[in-house]
Amino acid sequence: MASHRHAGPSSYKVGTMAEKFDCHYCRDPLQGKKYVQKDGHHCCLKCFDKFCANTCVECRKPIGADSKEVHYKNRYWHDTCFRCSKCLHPLANETFMAKDNKILCNKCTTREDSPKCKGCFKPIVAGDQNVEYKGTVWHKDCFTCSNCKQVIGTGSFFPKGEDFYCVTCHETKFAKHCVKCNKAITSGGITYQDQPWHAECFVCVTCSKKLAGQRFTAVEDQYYCVDCYKNFVAKKCAGCKNPITGFGKGSSVVAYEGQSWHDYCFHCKKCSVNLANKRFVFHQEQVYCPDCAKKL
Repeated sequence: MASHRHAGPSSYKVGTMAEKFDCHYCRDPLQGKKYVQKDGHHCCLKCFDKFCANTCVECRKPIGADSKEVHYKNRYWHDTCFRCSKCLHPLANETFMAKDNKILCNKCTTREDSPKCKGCFKPIVAGDQNVEYKGTVWHKDCFTCSNCKQVIGTGSFFPKGEDFYCVTCHETKFAKHCVKCNKAITSGGITYQDQPWHAECFVCVTCSKKLAGQRFTAVEDQYYCVDCYKNFVAKKCAGCKNPITGFGKGSSVVAYEGQSWHDYCFHCKKCSVNLANKRFVFHQEQVYCPDCAKKL
C-alpha cells in the first residue's frame, strides 16, 4: 500500500468568453460570460454542471467548474469532501493512503494496520510497550492477572486455558503443596504414594540426605536412606549378624520366635544345609535339620 497525492488540474479550461460563441448544449450566447472549454467544446456553467461535471464520490453532487476537484483512480471529489474516512481530516493538500476503497490519512493507516490489544481492543502502535504470547498481543498495562487483576506486564505468569495468572495467584489456586512444609511446589517436585513433596523436603529422617532418585525405605511414615536404615532400623540377621535390609541379595527373610535370618543364612547348625522353605527343628536358639536334630 503506497502513499499518494491527488492528481493535478482537471482536463478542462474555465474563462470569460471574449468572442461570439454559443453554448454547445443550450445555444445561449457566451460572449462576456464565464464558460468552460472541454473536449473542444464551449459551454455555459449551467450546462457544464448538467452534462460534463464529474460527480463527487462523497456528497454525490456535481463538481462545478468553479469548484476545486480531487481525482484518484477514476474517482472524483470536491476538495472539501476529500477527507480521511476514519477521522475526517481534510486530505486535499496532504499525502494519503488508499485501502479497500477507503481513503485514510497516514495516522489512521498506522492504526488500521497495527495489531489490536486483547485487553482494550485498541491499536498497539510504535513506541507502545507490549506483551506477546502465542500470537496474541496486549499493551503492557492491559496484561493483567485473571484472578487479582493486578498488572503482570513483563513479569512471570502462568497460562491456564484462556486465563493468565501471576505467580502468587497461581500458587494459591493451582499449585500442589508439599506434605512436609505445606508450601506451594512450583517446580522440581516429586510424588511418593500420591503425595507431593519438594525435592529438598523429601529427606532421610536421620541424616537429612535427599532421597529423590535414591533407594530408600519407608517405616511407619518415616523415610530412611539405605545406610541409616541398615545402621538404625533394620533387624540383624541371627546368622551373619548383618542388617536385613530387603535390598538386593537376601531380600527374602525367614522369621521365627522373634528372630530373623537372611534366607541364605538360614541353615542347619551341624550340616549347614539350607533350610529356607524346608522343615527344621529349633533347639536352644539354634536351627537344625530333622536328621541332625535326632542326633542331639
